[in-house]
Amino acid sequence: MTTVESEYEPAVLEAGCAEAPAASPRQVAGPLDTWAALLRDRSPSAETAAALDALDCEQLSPRGRIDALAVLERHMSWLQAKQVELLAAIAAHTDTPELSAEEPSSGEEFDERMLATWDCAAEEVACALRLANATAGQRLATATLLHTRHRATLGLLAGGQISYPQARALADQCRVLSDEAAGQVESVMVAKMPSQSAGQTMAAVRHHIHRVDPEGAEQRHAQRVRERRTLSYPQEDGMALFGAILPAQQTAMMEQAVDTHAATYVDDGRTLDQKRADALYDLVVNQPRPAAASGTAGSPAGRGAAVVQVTVPFDILLGADEGPADLKGYGPITATQAREIAFAPGTIWRRLLTRPETGLLIKSDPTTYRPTADTARQVMARDRYCAFPSCRMPAHRCDLDHISPFNHTHPKHGGQTTPDNLQPLCRRHHRLKTHHPGWKVTRDPHTGTTTWTAPTGHTYTNTPPVYRE
Repeated sequence: MTTVESEYEPAVLEAGCAEAPAASPRQVAGPLDTWAALLRDRSPSAETAAALDALDCEQLSPRGRIDALAVLERHMSWLQAKQVELLAAIAAHTDTPELSAEEPSSGEEFDERMLATWDCAAEEVACALRLANATAGQRLATATLLHTRHRATLGLLAGGQISYPQARALADQCRVLSDEAAGQVESVMVAKMPSQSAGQTMAAVRHHIHRVDPEGAEQRHAQRVRERRTLSYPQEDGMALFGAILPAQQTAMMEQAVDTHAATYVDDGRTLDQKRADALYDLVVNQPRPAAASGTAGSPAGRGAAVVQVTVPFDILLGADEGPADLKGYGPITATQAREIAFAPGTIWRRLLTRPETGLLIKSDPTTYRPTADTARQVMARDRYCAFPSCRMPAHRCDLDHISPFNHTHPKHGGQTTPDNLQPLCRRHHRLKTHHPGWKVTRDPHTGTTTWTAPTGHTYTNTPPVYRE
């Protein structure tokens, strides 16, 4: 590797100043795949950007195209960091004429004065970039936050180590925090973001915001509860979107109730999504009556109890700590929300033990192909989402896949049905892992990290979230 770097590194710099940079890598570096892999390991700069046109996809192998794609993505982040600096400068300074205090406060001249002093940065940006005004204003606000108090994150973006959606997620979500608290969240996240997807970054930032400002989280939640409302938006082809903004635990209970009611429908050709939509309508409009002969009073006919899963450390449950809990399918919620669910009438507690040193759930040891209910609960609570690195499908909507295949003929000689050998995979990624010969998966039982090897030979990792950090 050292030999390759010493041989090709001068070619990168040469490509930045030569009249025909596209010829440099082909003539000096040899195979274009090697050139793409070399650029992938370098920080983006003006010199490396000048060599991008040499990455001819027609001359790259499938592996080389993935490297070239990563190279382009890093340079997009580098350019977006430069755009952030420009937007921050635009937001900080708008050219307006100096006005006299004696100017009138009403009438036509007042209108002219207001137009002269109005901050038109959002409009300028919107016109220049062909954006909606609200979108332009959001970009300006995000750029200001990144430039003024998230310099480390902006540095990662400039180095091509994270994407702009990750930088935006941190800046926008930390907007509610003081400078000191926002800095605490950023100091934790700078080490994590380079190995995360945008969705994982958003979830992790939300978690740490709860950790550094539990009192503020409670106050913000209380304010949002006061702002709860229903929504209805028209859509194409005679359809409409109907929903509500509610506390997360209520939404989770509604979702489980809809799923439970949808399961009572006969198999008549409707898809699961169609049944869930019909179930929501039935529950709201038709209001199923209690069963005449059996069932709990007040429970709709054919329905079982809705199940909402919250994972919460014991000290938070008892009120000794105010850190966040995790609501299945949603993410971090406040300690008060968790206790409201835990101590509600009819709540069933199930103990899930974790390893103190890692925060990972401790396994059980079932020996059959189909996981026991306890094992399934542990795997879903441990991983929370599909185990494919870029997927955020909630675990309870995934299949439970054997990482090492189960041997139906000789079970003891195959992969065991234990949490260490199980992972939730959405149907798409389950099929990818099972039927595509190029994808391979391994799991480290000590850290819980799964390593996916792509057909091109590149590896990607996914680490389940821990419950205490």
